[in-house]
Amino acid sequence: MEGFTANALKILNARYFKKNEKGELIEKKPADLFKRVVKYISGAEKSEKDRKIWERKFFNAMIQKDFMPNSPTLTGADRGMCLSACFVLPIEDSLENIFQTVKDAALVHKEGGGTGFDFSRIRPQGSFVRKTQGIASGPVSFLKVIDAGTEAVKQGGTRRGANMGVLRVDHPDIKEFITMKLDEKTAQNFNISVAITDKFIKALKEKEPYNLVNPMTNKIVGTMDPQEIFNLIMDSAWSNGDPGLIFIDKVNKYNPTRAQGPIRATNPCGEQPLHDYESCNLGSINISNFFNSTKKDKFDWERFREIIKLGVRFLDNVIDVNIYPLPQIEQMAKSNRRIGLGIMGFADLLIKMEIKYDTEQARKIGKKIIQFLKKEAVNASEQLAEERESFPNIDKSIYRGKKMRNAALLTIAPTGTISRIAGCSSSIEPVFAFKMVSKILDSEIKDYHPLYQKWEEQHPGEPHPNYFVTAKDITPENHLKMQEIFQEFVDSAVSKTINFPNQATKDDVAAAYLKAFKMKIKGITVYRDGCRAIQVLNKEEDKPQPMSRPDALPSTTHKISTGLGRLYITISHFNGTPFEVFCSIGKSGYSTMADAEAIGRLASLSLRSGISADQVVNQLKGIGGSEPTFHNGALIQSIPDAIAHALESHVGEVAINKQDLNTISCPMCGAILPDEKCPTCPNCAWTRCTGT
Repeated sequence: MEGFTANALKILNARYFKKNEKGELIEKKPADLFKRVVKYISGAEKSEKDRKIWERKFFNAMIQKDFMPNSPTLTGADRGMCLSACFVLPIEDSLENIFQTVKDAALVHKEGGGTGFDFSRIRPQGSFVRKTQGIASGPVSFLKVIDAGTEAVKQGGTRRGANMGVLRVDHPDIKEFITMKLDEKTAQNFNISVAITDKFIKALKEKEPYNLVNPMTNKIVGTMDPQEIFNLIMDSAWSNGDPGLIFIDKVNKYNPTRAQGPIRATNPCGEQPLHDYESCNLGSINISNFFNSTKKDKFDWERFREIIKLGVRFLDNVIDVNIYPLPQIEQMAKSNRRIGLGIMGFADLLIKMEIKYDTEQARKIGKKIIQFLKKEAVNASEQLAEERESFPNIDKSIYRGKKMRNAALLTIAPTGTISRIAGCSSSIEPVFAFKMVSKILDSEIKDYHPLYQKWEEQHPGEPHPNYFVTAKDITPENHLKMQEIFQEFVDSAVSKTINFPNQATKDDVAAAYLKAFKMKIKGITVYRDGCRAIQVLNKEEDKPQPMSRPDALPSTTHKISTGLGRLYITISHFNGTPFEVFCSIGKSGYSTMADAEAIGRLASLSLRSGISADQVVNQLKGIGGSEPTFHNGALIQSIPDAIAHALESHVGEVAINKQDLNTISCPMCGAILPDEKCPTCPNCAWTRCTGT
């Protein structure tokens, strides 16, 4: 439909098309969605004539998949919602401020935004609290408070709030912060990063202790071995991908509004450093669409220039028509007018050019593109300033004495969802996999990269050219080199995951960190393949033996409606407790029948082996499927979920732990997620970093 893929249409239908109060679709094709968005965004134009002109231009850019704004703009335009994706909220050292921040974060999460927090201003654990004569619990404890608040908002709605927690490396509680996520249970609604200072790097190189500072008194309260802290960071990142690093002095050195005070934190994916209460709306240009074999460099630079101008104007308009969750955020947004224009489809462009991602030639193409983007975005912002005036805080910026509409212009965001809609590769990342299959109950959703598929159809049985390369085939050093190329010309930051194979050692991770210290990048995030799906410690127990089945057992049969048909579940009892489960489903395919029978057999084996029905329910309850439905007022998400509901009627309600160590499935639809730091669901496009 209108040139969009089947998966893109599925995503738009599930999450973006507007519905009425009955849940019926009002928007039924991409053009309907884009017309709503562009009409609302063009409302910032001064005259009716200009509104019509830009409404048409914005629409053409979106329907041709040349430009896409961030998800909150697509979902929230003309619906009374906030259109920004990124926020940073202050968290000061007082109970009143901390819980005000919890409230403010909930309001942001309700609108679908992601939030960043710097916990470095909170006094360390064990500090004396003069007013209450008590002892402070420290920054990690209050991070957990915000995490719990995020979880409550997630459970109450359809979106999961996402957070970034930052702590300076010279905070006395830095050890607890670095290691807090090693249990794979704590702060699951947070990514965390250590704010690394230049003093720490100098101490690490010189092998000298560095100072720990109490933020309440600004006094030195001890020293720490930098190698010990570096090793802790390395060990934790190797184990589960957290924490990342933010080179905080470098962030502030290159911040165009540094005269307004220090930046302390970023949004959840790290690409958007922001002042307290600052927000940013993002949008990305699909540069694979500008491939043209007849043009210089096989790239249409003139058309790219026009879309850059359009993107800057679109995002500047968003600032004026936006509805903000807090008055402080609105004031900061309109004072600095920070926008984040970026790119996606870079890996696809390289494939079209037949250039391997991890080569000097690819980096030269990347540098030329980002240089051009920076130059033309600055020109576009200057032209807007002539038309609309400069941003109010210009005298507190590097643009003092000049004309500039926006304090900052460029951001390289992950683009997980919008790149799925546009049908291109994500951000500046290499292709994650050319063939992906997600299993949801008895159905499979295949995601076949179109350029790869086309090549295979034209060259059956032939070996693939080396320019078909995936993220896992690229060395960490070459990932970092590409990040550095783009960061040099981006005034905000670059979201980029440095991928490692599962067999990578801690020394490999350490080497990447040390290289990153020396490079022109503002932070680093590493991810070792499979690290979050591995349970490091397992307790060896005696193997349970299933009990023999008596000749006769009392039983109860339940009939439950599922999205795949009526499921009949027979539960037998022995000594008053569930002992066996038999399942059959009518009017469905053979694989569905087989799945239902298999789940019943495995549940029976568990029950007969002495595993409690509560534990079986805990494993099955809440598993999502492709066809959720309601039965007697209860949401039945899948066949396993239906079996759990039936068992619960025999043992009482079971509270489940949703943080399953070995589960990397989408919390929205149940599809298997790609194993990476910030995965995007191949089925519904939910992303871990944004939570939307």
